[in-house]
Amino acid sequence: MSSGLKEFTDGNWQSEVLDSPIPVLVDFWAPWCGPCRTLTPVIERLAAAYDGKVKVGKLNTDDNPMTPSDLRITSIPTVLLVHQGREVERVSGVNRENTYKEMLDRVIGY
Repeated sequence: MSSGLKEFTDGNWQSEVLDSPIPVLVDFWAPWCGPCRTLTPVIERLAAAYDGKVKVGKLNTDDNPMTPSDLRITSIPTVLLVHQGREVERVSGVNRENTYKEMLDRVIGY
C-alpha cells in the first residue's frame, strides 16, 4: 500500500475504523476486480489530500470476508465513510473523485 493509505482487516476493524478518533474512508475491494483497480489511484490521492484529517484505507474482501458480510457489502468496489464508530455514507461502484471529496468535506465540516 502506498504511503498514507491504511490496510484494514477483520482483525483491526474495531481498533482502526470503529474506534478511530477521526473519520475513516474504507474502500472494499478485491484483486480480481477491474473497477476496484480503476478506483485505487483515486483512493490514494484522497489519502494524501486528507492526511491527518481522515484515515483512508482499503479492505481486501477476499482475505477479510467477515467485515463485508457483517456490513452487508454485496458488491465491490464499495466505499464506506465511518465517523464516531458509525457508517455515515456508502457509495458503490466507481464514482467521480469529487463524489468522495464531497463526502469527506461534509463529515469534516468544510
